[in-house]
Amino acid sequence: MDQNDRLFGHDRGMTAHYLELCKNLTDEQWDREFDVGLRSIRITFDHINEAVDFWMGWMTGVPNHREAKRKPYEQLVAEHHAGYDRFEAFARGIIADGRLDETFEDHWKVRHSYGASILHVIMHGQTHRTEILHMLHRLGIEDLPEGDPQEWEWHLRDVGKLPPA
Repeated sequence: MDQNDRLFGHDRGMTAHYLELCKNLTDEQWDREFDVGLRSIRITFDHINEAVDFWMGWMTGVPNHREAKRKPYEQLVAEHHAGYDRFEAFARGIIADGRLDETFEDHWKVRHSYGASILHVIMHGQTHRTEILHMLHRLGIEDLPEGDPQEWEWHLRDVGKLPPA
């Protein structure tokens, strides 16, 4: 596994894992407002998905934006997988073509490199997953993963997706 496999695999995998952890939450738990981040678990997951699509739009030259709304669990999961498939394929293409230092213009007419923007999307997801973890703790849910890359890799070894260390 190379470093890009780790970056994309961890980002994709931990968002999917946190979604799975939230699968059986009640609507009240999904929508409970907290004094952190975007205030609810549902809106935070939607924002993670929207940010992937938002930055993909600017990087590909086809800007898009959608408003966060109260989406059901199944839609959040489907949007995560579809959006991340597009993002990872695009990012790997930029990497393979040696274009990480090339730039594009965003919605404020600011130029960004593809490399920094790809990292931005990944780190943005991690930031909001940390907020979700905090919200889950405050709901009283125990034995939650920290979600760091080492823990993710240990899990892959435990389930046989990686050889023993």
